[in-house]
Amino acid sequence: MNTQQMNLLLVDCLNDWDPFHVGTGNYDTEIADILQMVQTVDDTDELARYIQATYEFSFDEVIPLDQCKKYANKLLVIKSNSSCEIE
Repeated sequence: MNTQQMNLLLVDCLNDWDPFHVGTGNYDTEIADILQMVQTVDDTDELARYIQATYEFSFDEVIPLDQCKKYANKLLVIKSNSSCEIE
């Protein structure tokens, strides 16, 4: 899987999540920030805290960390699966 395919899967995963019930397509800025962070971290807790802070900055509400960890884990599994493919 190439980087573009991986990014599309990551975007799909985050688009499926609507933590503030504002509708799909209203989190583009947050998703872009989170995609950049996924490229640089491999730690679920670190990514979860970043996700939490990103959404809090934009929406002035805190998402419970356990929800952020759930999605951080999903994102890192997608990243891991894309880099483990045998060519």
